[in-house]
Amino acid sequence: MKRTPDLSTATWRKSSYSDGGLNNCIEVADGYPGVIPVRDSKTPNAPALLITAPAWTAFVEFAAEG
Repeated sequence: MKRTPDLSTATWRKSSYSDGGLNNCIEVADGYPGVIPVRDSKTPNAPALLITAPAWTAFVEFAAEG
């Protein structure tokens, strides 16, 4: 049975591509084995997306290719 991690104490960090913008980026939280929690900085109280680690790696690699 899969369980949703408790993100109430998550430490969120903004995308390095946000250029210091306050509300125009995504945030991710580290420290959750197997998943990467992702949220929209404009709606930090909305549910986070939970992306599997392999899917996140593929996304980051694809994005890095431009």
